[in-house]
Amino acid sequence: GTLLTSIPATIISTIFGIGAGIYLAEIAKGKTKEILKPVIELFAGIPTVVLGFFMLVVGATFFQDLLDPPNRLNAFLAALGLSFVIIPIIASLTEDALRSIPNEVRMASYGLGATKWQTIKRVILPASISGVSASVILGFGRAIGETMIVLMAAGNAANLTSNIFRSVRTMTATIAAEMGEVSHQSDHYFALFFIGIILFTITFILN
Repeated sequence: GTLLTSIPATIISTIFGIGAGIYLAEIAKGKTKEILKPVIELFAGIPTVVLGFFMLVVGATFFQDLLDPPNRLNAFLAALGLSFVIIPIIASLTEDALRSIPNEVRMASYGLGATKWQTIKRVILPASISGVSASVILGFGRAIGETMIVLMAAGNAANLTSNIFRSVRTMTATIAAEMGEVSHQSDHYFALFFIGIILFTITFILN
């Protein structure tokens, strides 16, 4: 369930986040950049419970009418909600990575007759790949560790499935949903702590 929400969310966020980072760093000028950058970063400040509630109330109804999935609340819906949180992270870190490339590199590319898009694709992106890839990995770690969005939008059904339109339960949602009612020192209690250790290990390795 965790992978079925976090991997699609990371793929969606990588496409839009890197695209937004490239636009902010290399293409946007003046007022456009001044307006767009705070708007993108504003999404990072929205409480995740608000995004979860939005996906629960608005997103679930919209995609049910559009796609008619087997479950109204599902992994795809949760992945879209997670994307709103991850895109600002990837976009900001990608922009920083691209802006760190010296301007002489761009000028050298233009001097050899390359267009702006050729320069971005074949010179700037390869030169900043370490920073861009780091932003994607950090975004993936954020998706794995997110709780409220998946708790509200993923359906919380303990299904072992590869169907993204089925309800799933993530590791974080399991801890959040069950920790309040578990008997102290029981097998269930220790199982939840074991899930926490797994989450900690995954995020530690990603970092």
